[in-house]
Amino acid sequence: MTMDLDRIKAEIADSFDEELEMQLEEDRLDELVAEGVGGPAGSTLDRKVYFRELFRLQHELVRLQDWIQYKKLKVVVLFEGRDSAGKGGAIKRVTQRLNPRVCRVVALPAPTEREKHQWYFQRYVPHLPTAGEMVLFDRSWYNRSGVERVMGFCSPEELEEFFRSVPEFEHMLVRSGIILIKYWFSITDEEQEFRFQMRIADPLKQWKLSPMDMESRIHWEDYTRAKEEMFDRTHTDYAPWWVVQAVDKKKARLNCIAHLLSQIPYEDVPKQDIVLPERVRHPDYARQAVPPELHVPDLYPGSAPDESA
Repeated sequence: MTMDLDRIKAEIADSFDEELEMQLEEDRLDELVAEGVGGPAGSTLDRKVYFRELFRLQHELVRLQDWIQYKKLKVVVLFEGRDSAGKGGAIKRVTQRLNPRVCRVVALPAPTEREKHQWYFQRYVPHLPTAGEMVLFDRSWYNRSGVERVMGFCSPEELEEFFRSVPEFEHMLVRSGIILIKYWFSITDEEQEFRFQMRIADPLKQWKLSPMDMESRIHWEDYTRAKEEMFDRTHTDYAPWWVVQAVDKKKARLNCIAHLLSQIPYEDVPKQDIVLPERVRHPDYARQAVPPELHVPDLYPGSAPDESA
């Protein structure tokens, strides 16, 4: 595949943006734009608009987090889709500014030999939330109707039992008080190929490619048929599927977060004023010097002398 130069530049810019998002504050956006940092060619969103909206939505996610704790809610969000569809990027933006003790990510490895012979849902149940928690599954029990089905890791009988059990299992979760939200990230054949090629060319992203990813290119249509049956048999009133159009990664992230916020009504939580107590000083205490051999080498100029404990 011949990769368009503008798209390659946009992909590289997006990688830098992942780091910028962790550091930029909103009051820096105007300065950046004045310095000539425009929007990448790979997105229809101007970068300034994207950052402003991302920060706004992340502020709302913090409010939602507080509400989940305050009301002792139990929230489960499933992120599904083809390899390289952008699930991980969306999850990263959801969790960036949240407390990992409240909002945690579950990304299970391939099942062990013991887990292969358990009740299928058993390995997922221990990761479900308790009151005041939100759990994001980066792939979930729907592995059975996707990769396991397409790659022949389960039998037709196991697949059929999965489809019979899922509605009952999810209905049981919802009846127990869990708020269950299911997202499918959708991309085109051409976009997936482009993203795979970018990963191949980028040493920092090659770890994202697995033999299973490579095999998935061969089975594109098989995955499509599997997805269609999955939707047909597991889309219910109490646990519906929501499709995120994810060719434009920035728009997909914003759309997904905005939709997630709309699924759980929340309000401001009453909070006490935070007052920082004064430090207690003891005149008979003398701080001991840290032995030089314990210091991490200072490789970069301009560091202030360390006076910390």
